[in-house]
Amino acid sequence: MTRDTSDAILARMMALHPKVIDLTLDRMWRCLAAVGDPHLNVPPVIHVAGTNGKGSTQAMIRAGIEAAGQSAHAYTSPHLARFHERIRVAGEIISEDLLSDYLDEVYAANGGGSITYFEITTVAAFLAFARQSADWTLLEVGLGGRHDATNVIAKPELTIITKVDLDHQQFLGETIPEIAYQKAGIIKAGVPVVVGPQHEAALEVIEQEAMRYSAPLLVYGQHWHVAEENGRLVYQDDNGLLDLPLPNLRGAHQFGNAGMAIAALRHLGFDEAACEGAVTNAFWPARMQRLRKGVLVERAPGAEVWLDGGHNPAAGRALADTLAELPKRATHLICGMLSTKDVVGYLRPLAAEAASLHAIAIPGEAATLSAEDTAEAAREVGFDTRVAASLEDAMADILADDPQARILICGSLYLAGAVLRENG
Repeated sequence: MTRDTSDAILARMMALHPKVIDLTLDRMWRCLAAVGDPHLNVPPVIHVAGTNGKGSTQAMIRAGIEAAGQSAHAYTSPHLARFHERIRVAGEIISEDLLSDYLDEVYAANGGGSITYFEITTVAAFLAFARQSADWTLLEVGLGGRHDATNVIAKPELTIITKVDLDHQQFLGETIPEIAYQKAGIIKAGVPVVVGPQHEAALEVIEQEAMRYSAPLLVYGQHWHVAEENGRLVYQDDNGLLDLPLPNLRGAHQFGNAGMAIAALRHLGFDEAACEGAVTNAFWPARMQRLRKGVLVERAPGAEVWLDGGHNPAAGRALADTLAELPKRATHLICGMLSTKDVVGYLRPLAAEAASLHAIAIPGEAATLSAEDTAEAAREVGFDTRVAASLEDAMADILADDPQARILICGSLYLAGAVLRENG
């Protein structure tokens, strides 16, 4: 009998719960128990929550661990081109055979019970991490933290809370303190917490939760500091000063992410070489990524083509700052966003850094905002805006006017995934 592919199994899993997002841990406990509680047998866990910077920070920590000759499992979401990207086993993207085996096992053990797609696939990741050897487990929260499917580890080695900002308000709360309370739900009794640069209102909530659980804090600006000085990244804490290369992930916001990674590595006993590896070896796609080869690049031989998956107001501000630091060149955005996002808030800071914006719908995504609605929001904040039927049409229109353009495709990780699949 022909075995189902992981895509076919994942498609079946989508039908197990009527909601895509339903934040509670009851279904996780039940499903984990059905497959032998694999979360109890994974290597030491570093758990990362926050609004922006989770993936970049985790990628830097993994690069640092690997620079020290050790290995790490890693769980992230969402994926860009293929689901397999979400699960790295000892540093390598999970194979089709292993993924299909673990998905099949969890699907059968679940017995048709109600469970969300993210929950059941998280259980499969725990199976992979428990059965394959590695030195560490890196877990990125999917949404929020307190009731996220990853929040089943009773005693992680370390927790990290990256910048908390407004996003997913329909699930996490309308204010930064409300959202911070959900993110701080990963804090565990006695487990140290690395805290990145924060709004004061978020930091107050995190500090209160840490005090409640007697969790030692390692807070940016209090216990560690990081800054650019003379083209270098300078990090300092109670253990001394590190003078490192700038992160290879672009943007000033990556300095804070690098600081969190270094703070985590230093706390866990890693040396300076590991910290340097964290900032120089990390790669995280669709975070101000320059596309240097592929179909899209071949269509625009004289242009620069960039890709970024940020999608909330804080990401828009960070992206605008990054564009301002690049060598001067006419920059044209191609933007597609989800209907659940604050489009005006995302686009407002970018209007000063780009010459035009082409609005598109995200191909194959039911929750996409229409190109017309994205264009309307862009005009509201001052963009010279056009509507395009597709990414290809948008690029052709830009290149017809300016073959030497800098083209930035942005607005959504789902759009970024579609771009990476098309680019090949």
